[in-house]
Amino acid sequence: MTSPYIPRRRAGSDHSSTPGRVPPSPGYASSELSTSTVTARQNPVAAAARFFTGMFAACLSPPELDNSKSIGDSEEFKSSSTASNGSRAGSRRGRGSNGSMSLSSYNIVQKKEPGIVKFTMEEIYQVTRNFSHSFKVGQGGFGAVYKAKLLDGSVVAVKRAKKSLYEKHLGVEFQSEIQTLSRVEHLNLVKFYGYLEQGDERIIVVEYVPNGTLREHLDCIHGSVLDLSARLEIAIDVSHAITYLHMYIDHPIIHRDIKSSNILLTEHFRAKVADFGFARQAPDSDSGMTHVSTQVKGTAGYLDPEYLKTYQLTEKSDVYSFGVLLVELVTGRRPIEPKFELKERITAKWAMKRFIDEDAISVLDPRLDQTAANTLALQKILELALQCLAPRRQNRPTMKRCAEILWAIRKDFREVLSASNFHSYSSTSQRSTSLRE
Repeated sequence: MTSPYIPRRRAGSDHSSTPGRVPPSPGYASSELSTSTVTARQNPVAAAARFFTGMFAACLSPPELDNSKSIGDSEEFKSSSTASNGSRAGSRRGRGSNGSMSLSSYNIVQKKEPGIVKFTMEEIYQVTRNFSHSFKVGQGGFGAVYKAKLLDGSVVAVKRAKKSLYEKHLGVEFQSEIQTLSRVEHLNLVKFYGYLEQGDERIIVVEYVPNGTLREHLDCIHGSVLDLSARLEIAIDVSHAITYLHMYIDHPIIHRDIKSSNILLTEHFRAKVADFGFARQAPDSDSGMTHVSTQVKGTAGYLDPEYLKTYQLTEKSDVYSFGVLLVELVTGRRPIEPKFELKERITAKWAMKRFIDEDAISVLDPRLDQTAANTLALQKILELALQCLAPRRQNRPTMKRCAEILWAIRKDFREVLSASNFHSYSSTSQRSTSLRE
């Protein structure tokens, strides 16, 4: 079996088949991961190999690189994380109690499978106190989210699917999410603990991320403004996560719903990508295919226009969404702003026009200072965003290349910041000496 930590080789031309055209609907149609993915995941040899590889893989922040250095061998993309600051999976921050109950470790151990824990309904009732409102911390498209604590001290988010919508589309999304989460483990992805599927109950248990979503912070819901340095680090974290999904697992995955409300932040503002309900297995390069023919699914404002037009899904669709996210990070605006005048309503289009017209500074989030370091980073981030937002997928960079460029931007940003701070310190010191004399 191919090692899950060796990047696959990709074919150079598109598959010639064209799917049947079905007009996309606001709710979008669902698709599911292939059964071969599940079979591969249950192979005990492969599971053992992934476990021991993950044990020794590093998950520290990558070193600074210049523009020419490759990160293809960086363990940041390949590694799993065995420790985390906790996670959350809701779309809004709640005001629930911090109280929690513990699960029976005996039952969990008895039901453990490779990469999966099958919880019982009794355990879920225990840990959430029968889904107490005081434990509820969010409400998303999947359903309600509750905060709880396991016996080993792990703080988790218990995601309970909406029952009324289950038969329509959530069943496929549920299967997609548990199949994806059970195959992946990375510092910048939410950690998967297990699931429950019993009767009309569909529950997913993941780590709890305590600091809300990126979108909440861009909206200043938590009372403070994210500086550009923090936003750049978040972009790098997300690029690591997506690169890992695209290149460093045996059956690469297209997330298909990269957006600010699906990016959760720890107390230290490390980003974790969440919500894999729309995830789809990438095309099998060994067969010569370079896209998956599927009905459109995703979030308005982030959707790849070529995917919308052709129904052909590739990893470059995630790259397009990432480009929208980059614009969102530097402007602070949502991808679609209905309250703005027509020419500013689509944020990425508006920002790219300003950038091409050499007026990039006008799109900078007004809550950020127009310093030399910020201006430099803004220009370079928008330049990368322009590449990611190319109308044709072959003109977009890979996620690996996006990460390399962002590393170089961070390096230049820090150098300019250090120089500015040194200049400011020197000027202050000279004024102090002059006053003493």
